[in-house]
Order: sequence, then structure tokens, then C-alpha cells
Amino acid sequence: MADNLKQGCILCQIVGNQIPSKKVYEDELVLAILDVNGANPGHCFILPKNHYPIIEQVPDMEIGRLFQVSNRVSSAIFESLGAQGTNIFVANGIPAGQIVAHFAINVIPRKENDGINLQWQPKQMSEEEISTIELKLNEQTKNIGHFEKEEKKPRIPTPKPVALSEDEEEYFSKQMRRLP
Repeated sequence: MADNLKQGCILCQIVGNQIPSKKVYEDELVLAILDVNGANPGHCFILPKNHYPIIEQVPDMEIGRLFQVSNRVSSAIFESLGAQGTNIFVANGIPAGQIVAHFAINVIPRKENDGINLQWQPKQMSEEEISTIELKLNEQTKNIGHFEKEEKKPRIPTPKPVALSEDEEEYFSKQMRRLP
């Protein structure tokens, strides 16, 4: 794991326990921490433990796990903090508001009239502009569906229960009755 951390990255330093954080979840691939300067109390970052600057560099298997954890953290926010909603989003690149070059998913607890505004003014486009964009995107997305697969781990068969003889079953029943 340490080989996949970028030395100057503040989020990698958090992942590597070089900078303290308020962890809310951790597994082998993912770390979820509180944003100490969050938009609302309970604002969390869901981070890959490996260093990837933007979403396009995160392997499919890891992106799936990151969003699974984001979903669970969102549920925990609803249950424990009484949120009425959550915003789950990614700032992907500097023009999108990304401040640190380490991919992260934001999960922000929301309540009515909390003062956070994520609204934008719709851009009006002509039918020609929309059609041109559609053609360009269709060309670039025609191969979507070829995703990396998670390596399947060999299944270890569970042993089947062995049938007990009548004497063994009676002995077992007697022993079970002795338990408080």
C-alpha cells in the first residue's frame, strides 16, 4: 500500500496515518473521514487508499467499492445525524473545484434551509448544439461496458454436517440441556 501513496499528497498522508484524522470507516481499499472544515457537521470524504488524482484513473473495482461505502456512509448520516438529505458528489479536476489532487467522494448531510447552495443556472442550447454534443459523446462512449473485473477468490467449500447416530444425538442433547 505504501508504494501507492504520493509523498506530497495530504490525503495520502492521512491514509498513511502521518496526519491525524477522524475516521468513520476503513477497509483494505477505502478510508472515510470527517471533513473538519465541512459544509455541514458530518461532511465526509470517501477516499481510495491508493493515490489517484482523478476519477478516470481509479480502477473500476475500486470505484465501485468507493461508491458502495459512500452509500453506506450516507445511510449512517441519515440514521445518526438526522439528516433530511445528502449530497454525494465528486469535484473532478481543478475547474470542478477539486483542491487536492487525490480522488475523493464528498458526502454532505443536508437539512432544509441549511444555507448550502449547489444550484446552477441552466444553459440554453440550440438543437444543433445538442445534436453535435450527442454525436461526440456517442463516439467516445461506444465502448462503455467493458469493465475491469474483480479477481474471483477461490471458494472454500463448507463442510457438510455429519449425521449423528442415535447414541451420539442423545449424548449431544443431554449435554445441551446441561448448559445454563
